[in-house]
Amino acid sequence: MGDSPRPLSVPIPAVDKADRSELLRALESSLGSSFSSEPLIPNPNPLIIVISGPSGVGKDAVINKLREAREGLHFVVTATSRAKRPGEVDGRDYYFVTREEFQSMVERDELLEYALVYGDYKGIPKQKIREYMGKGYDIVLRVDIQGAQTLRKILGNSAVFIFLVAESEMAMVERLVDRKTETAESLLVRIATAREEVKHLNSFDYVVVNAKGKLEKAVTLVESIIEAEKAKVWQRSAVI
Repeated sequence: MGDSPRPLSVPIPAVDKADRSELLRALESSLGSSFSSEPLIPNPNPLIIVISGPSGVGKDAVINKLREAREGLHFVVTATSRAKRPGEVDGRDYYFVTREEFQSMVERDELLEYALVYGDYKGIPKQKIREYMGKGYDIVLRVDIQGAQTLRKILGNSAVFIFLVAESEMAMVERLVDRKTETAESLLVRIATAREEVKHLNSFDYVVVNAKGKLEKAVTLVESIIEAEKAKVWQRSAVI
């Protein structure tokens, strides 16, 4: 059997606040260096969080709830050439621009990525990302599957990619039907596209199920992913 640990020959007596500073100075003197008050680890890097998924999985609902639940996030507003839907607000839901204005943004290299989606252009402006990352904010990008694929090529593993799914294909289709924003023809296109988009799940880092009536659970899981990323020894570091 090994030797048992030996007790300290001279135990350190309990100290009150008045004696603590004197004891600390004595310990520093014995060690030959001062104790630092700086954090043992640096602050975590600002994250770029890409949230995507097929139509009908509730991306907007998750984003809106996350906005309410967590501070320190900047939600990038996408620019689009499509017309506003009822209830949408320019600068909050999207930056609504003409096709000509969108093409000018492309020519000036003002977009991180852009694509033609269902006949309309969508793209992510760079300026606000840089501005808020410089302030220490985490960046949330809500994009479609095509946009997520492009961002993966641009950002690689420097960003966090989260894939949202409904609890079933039927639930996803019901949500699309309930939106009442599509004609029968465009609804068929969206459903067929969504079926294909689900197959891209394996190119993401995390998957979150947004089940009907369980929005808060989905948002809590997204928050947990962010916390886990912040606690990693190896930090992602995105440069825009």
